[in-house]
This record gives sequence, structure tokens and C-alpha cells, in this order.
Amino acid sequence: MTLRGAVGPAYFPVALLARFPYAMMVVGVLTLVVAARDSISLGGLTSAMVGLGTAIFGPLIGAAADRWGQRRVLLIAGSASSLSLLGMAWVVYSPLGTWAVLASAFLVGATAPQVPPMSRSRLVGVIFRQLPPARQQKTMNSTMAYESAADEITFVFGPVIVGLLAASLGGAAPMIGAAVLTLCFLISFALHPTAEAVPKNAATHREPAPVAALFAPRLLVLLAGALGIGLIFGSTLTTLTSFMADLGYAERAGLVYGAMGIGSAIFALAAALFPASFTLQARWLSFGGVLLLGTIGLQFASALPVLILVLLVMGVGIGPTLVTQFSLVAERSPRGRSTTVMSMLTTAIVIGQSSSSAITGFIAENLGTQASAVVPLVAALLILFAAVGNALWVSNARDYSQD
Repeated sequence: MTLRGAVGPAYFPVALLARFPYAMMVVGVLTLVVAARDSISLGGLTSAMVGLGTAIFGPLIGAAADRWGQRRVLLIAGSASSLSLLGMAWVVYSPLGTWAVLASAFLVGATAPQVPPMSRSRLVGVIFRQLPPARQQKTMNSTMAYESAADEITFVFGPVIVGLLAASLGGAAPMIGAAVLTLCFLISFALHPTAEAVPKNAATHREPAPVAALFAPRLLVLLAGALGIGLIFGSTLTTLTSFMADLGYAERAGLVYGAMGIGSAIFALAAALFPASFTLQARWLSFGGVLLLGTIGLQFASALPVLILVLLVMGVGIGPTLVTQFSLVAERSPRGRSTTVMSMLTTAIVIGQSSSSAITGFIAENLGTQASAVVPLVAALLILFAAVGNALWVSNARDYSQD
């Protein structure tokens, strides 16, 4: 039996489309606020509030799914998310003050359904329960490569969709579109039979690993790396937004940002073809180095064609790095905490994306676009330092996913 045969032909397209609203949130909020309130710094701060909401409630949603099952949690969170997205689209254009904009952004982040980590948890559960042992590891590698490529497609092309909707229909269109996508595809994802692939702790009466296991060094180093990826996403997009605003086309930043997704998606999928001798530790170090080179080039990108070339190089580094991080977290997830850990890693990306949007927006508005380009460089250094820490100080843990 193959993984596709086990989950059914509809699973992968549904899971891909269901995660787009999650990827559109931060960028949609940034675009909406800049368009409606004409302030990059407020847009960045509002994006940071999305990250704060996700940071507080994202892991709790993952833990709730581990305890009571994904289906129930997704249906509740999805309904709340759609309402919060529509609410913010109204609030930003209303006479209400900044406090209301920030509060609505917090709700958008707090109610965001954790589709990417839940999808990974489902597939890991199917692999280790339905596939022959001889095929499990190879299928796991291919699956993590696909899932990371899917994340890349959504995190990079989500902004492209935001840019298209904003440029053609107005600043509120991306938020309304995300709400519609949530209602349509999240429900399908929640009701898919694979929702039962991850056993509920409450149903199995199995004692999950202690909460302290979530903060072991082998997981913390992965959270640091994922935080760096989020910092890259947010700071690069905000720098690009400032760059395009200087040219008079701020609403088109999402379209140009899509250049980063080309190399990223291709190399994320290609990661499944890497030989076993090219270890996960070596991959993180190698492609983290490529990403660092790209951010160095960003410091000297003064023309749009050069900027697009730099984004392509950065994408080559991001894709395999993200695949590596999620492959490692699948191996290191403590017993009964799979969705929780996956949610923590995805939440770290959103926190990085949101916080760097705020920081970079402030720098861009007060010091200029060129100064804001330093933030992606710092983020790339964090990713590389985490890679070095993973290779030198964190020993490979046994595979907890089969416990």
C-alpha cells in the first residue's frame, strides 16, 4: 500500500488549499492596514499582534487536537477564524481607533486553525500504522519534503494571492478571500477520514509524554531554526513592501515576493531525492549557508531585477532548510505530543514572521528601505547558528513517533 492509497486521492489537494488562509493571515493583515491606514509601521505592529495571538493559542489548539481529536477542534477553530477575518476587514475601514485594529488582529492569530502541523501529524500516523516497516522511513522523507514544499507554496504564494486580490479588488479582499477559503476547504479537511489517524489521548487512555519533554534541547534548537525562517519571511516581505512603496507600487509587493517561492518549492521537493549520506544535519548547514549568501546579496540590491535574483537564491536556501527542520521534529516528537510539537514549530514561524514585520516596518519607516534589509541578514545568521548547534551539541534522538 502507498501513502496516497492509504489517505485517498482527495487528501493532498484539500490539505494544500486548507492551509492557504493560514499563510495569508500575516501578509493580508499587513497589506490591509497599509492600504487602509497608510502606515507601514502600524501594519508591521498589527502583523505582530497576529503572531502574538498565534503564539499564545496555536500550541493550545495543537494540544487540544492531541487530547480530543482534530475534527472537533478544527470545526470550532475554523468557524471562529472566518468570523475574525471578516471582522478585521470591517474594523480597519471603520472609524474605530488603533486599539480595535490591534485587538482584531490578535483574534485573527488566536483563532487560526493549525492545518500544517495537523496534516503532518495525520500523515505520520498513517505511515507508521498502515505502511510496511520497510517503506516507512523512505515514505517519511518524501512526505516531509512534500509537506515542506506545500508550506513553501502557501507561505510564498499566499502573498501573491494577497497581492492579486488587493491590487484588483482592494485591501479588504485578501481577508474576505481567506475567510471564504477557510469555510470551504477547512471543513473538508476536518471531515476527511484521516482526522482519525492521530489517536486521541482521551480515547486511548495512554499517558502522553510530560510537558517538560516539549522543552528538551533537541526540540528547542528546532524551534530556534523555525523562528529564523519566520523572521526571514516577515522581514523580507516588509523590506520588499517598503522597496515597492518607494516605487509607488506597495500593493504589488506580494507578486514580486513570489520569486522566492520558485527556487524554494523546487528544492524543497528535490530534498526527497537527496541521498541518505547527505544527512539532515549537513543539509541544514549547507542550505542555511545558501540562505545567508542570499541575505548578504540583499544588502546590495538597489534595482528590481537584482532584487528578484536575490530572492531566487534565498528561496533555494529556504526550501530544503524547512524540510530538514520538519523531518527532525517528526523524529523527535515525544509520545502523544505529535500535533503539539508540530504546532509549536509552525507557531514559531508565524511568531518570527509577525515580529520581524513589526521590527522591519519600524526600521523602514524611520531609517529607510536599505536599513531594513539588515533584518533578514540577522535572521539568516540565527538559522545558521541553530544549524551549528543542532550538528555539534544535539545528539540524534530515537524516533518517538512510533511510541
